[in-house]
Amino acid sequence: MPKNETYEETLNHVNTYSSPSELRITDIRFTDIVGAPFHSSLIKVYTNQGLVGFGEVRDGADKVYALMLKSRLLGENPCNIDKLFRRIKQFGGHARQGGGVSGIEIALWDLAGKAYGIPVYQMLGGKFRDNIRMYCDTDVTGKNTGTAMGEALRKRMDAGFTFLKMDLGIGQLMNEPGALSAPLGFLEEMKELSRRRYNPDRSGLSEDEIRQLRNRHYDIFNIAHPFTGIHITEKGFDLLEQYVAEVRAVIGYEVPLAIDHFGHIGLEDCIKLGRRVDKFNLAWMEDMLPWQYTEQYSRLARAVTTPVCTGEDIYLKENFKPLLEAGGVSVIHPDVLTAGGILETKKIGDMAQDYGVAMAIHMAESPIACLAAAHVAAATENFLALEYHSCEVPWWDDIIVSGKLPKPLVRNGFMTITDAPGLGIDDLNDDVLAEHLHPGVPGIWEPTDNWNDFYSNDRLWS
Repeated sequence: MPKNETYEETLNHVNTYSSPSELRITDIRFTDIVGAPFHSSLIKVYTNQGLVGFGEVRDGADKVYALMLKSRLLGENPCNIDKLFRRIKQFGGHARQGGGVSGIEIALWDLAGKAYGIPVYQMLGGKFRDNIRMYCDTDVTGKNTGTAMGEALRKRMDAGFTFLKMDLGIGQLMNEPGALSAPLGFLEEMKELSRRRYNPDRSGLSEDEIRQLRNRHYDIFNIAHPFTGIHITEKGFDLLEQYVAEVRAVIGYEVPLAIDHFGHIGLEDCIKLGRRVDKFNLAWMEDMLPWQYTEQYSRLARAVTTPVCTGEDIYLKENFKPLLEAGGVSVIHPDVLTAGGILETKKIGDMAQDYGVAMAIHMAESPIACLAAAHVAAATENFLALEYHSCEVPWWDDIIVSGKLPKPLVRNGFMTITDAPGLGIDDLNDDVLAEHLHPGVPGIWEPTDNWNDFYSNDRLWS
């Protein structure tokens, strides 16, 4: 013990694992990285006993959704997860707006597991499985034909993946004359805005021009599906059907293959496309419509025989219930970092099982989110498969430091659950994080003291 340091002060530097009732949150900090595969804000929740809990804001979300929660959590016992979740859940929302609440909730579970020395899945009631089936998502970049996509998917199968997903939609038809119809000039503007918005070199634009470009991009790409006026022509349907046929010719019909990213088309086009590809024994069609249109999902599910799937942008259990009651889905697809975190996703899966609906889990983030989702998957009976987006990210596993987790985490298409406390993460590798920092947010675990004392009357009644 250093001179002039009390016994209690010394305990602040030691993982005691023995005083969970005295555990208190003392700080929350963030580091922003890109390329794993997208932009993620990683979270550290610090405590008075030296334990640190790890969480993550959902890919592409603003960490402000989590920062605003800090003043409402300091001084609280992180083991009181449900109490704290009920305090902060009013500050979450659908899609990326759920990322702050959900990311913090994950870190609380990690801390509780470490405090009591048990894995998260055990606190959820134990596990139904030791090995978590991962499904490998493969986008269409550089795969302009179904044969090329089939060959890419075959490589996934050779690596041990037993469940696959690919994109199929209007993005593949944008440069095909006569494949799409829309108000004249609309598709051309979409393509030009995408090119300019995501072009990393905008040095020739003024600040005002960049802002105008961002605003116009928001206006165009936030038009809901029924209102875009985009339709697929018979030529377009022929090309998409041919694409899937070519994929199946390479990978065969035995392996499950889901499809995603159709683009913003209306219900009738979704039905036409679904009927064209019903014959290909697909695992599901994902997010064909905005999830809020319950009746449209019900009509779609009745019109096609391929299972219908949605859910990655739905926040909280009660918002899944209308789709389940209406028979609009055969597979629900929550993202732990949007749905409300670990316990809420477990509750969603259990509720879906009452309706005879399976649960797959959406995940496109770092190993922190992946481990959180894997613990839910282990503890939920109707689990189907967990998404994996990072096959081409060689440093993905290097983000975390752990003495008990396997490396790589995903091996032969599965993740093996261990009995490591919490999520199983001992620490994060700051050297690896430093190599992949978001260029606009260069700091690592910078102080967030300016968020310590935000206050409002949060009560929702008078």
